[in-house]
Amino acid sequence: MNGERGKWKAVVLACVSIAFLFSHPLSAQQMEMRQPPEVKTVEVPKEHSANKALLLSLIPGAGQIYNGQAWKVPVIYGAFAGMGYLIHYNYTRMAMFKDEYLYRVNHNDTPDLADYASYPTSSIYSLYNSYNRDFQLMIIISVGIYALNLIDAYVFGHLYDFQIDDNLSLALTPAVVPTGLGFQPTMGVTLRF
Repeated sequence: MNGERGKWKAVVLACVSIAFLFSHPLSAQQMEMRQPPEVKTVEVPKEHSANKALLLSLIPGAGQIYNGQAWKVPVIYGAFAGMGYLIHYNYTRMAMFKDEYLYRVNHNDTPDLADYASYPTSSIYSLYNSYNRDFQLMIIISVGIYALNLIDAYVFGHLYDFQIDDNLSLALTPAVVPTGLGFQPTMGVTLRF
């Protein structure tokens, strides 16, 4: 019986020890060891790409938005709208005078449009050439505006990180300036920006 009593004592002692171990609060040091280590997040500044601004600007104004200059978008689209109007206006007038000129050539100088009956055929041809020239010029200017849109996005993409601080200074410092004519140096002032 003593042997069985000893076994029971050992089992009871083991159960009490396990119960005590799990019911006892863990120390702060043990709790820190159980938690996963803190992951420090370092915010990496986004790299601004002038090439990306250029590619985005293939859609007019998208590169300017990428550069943070959204105020330029209405200016760009206003310029395109104005050019679109002028292209349409010059094209319709050019086509009208072309049709009038061809009608007169094919019908012995008989006018087709009553509004231009008093104009000679040579004037109709001159008006056609004038509107044709303006039409072509407006297309060239529109291509130029598109190119300026691309150049603007690219240049300001390069200047995106450029900062001008209010901390600009000019320092006057004394200096010894060699004259180059002899061994006697001259006193002077150096300006450092």
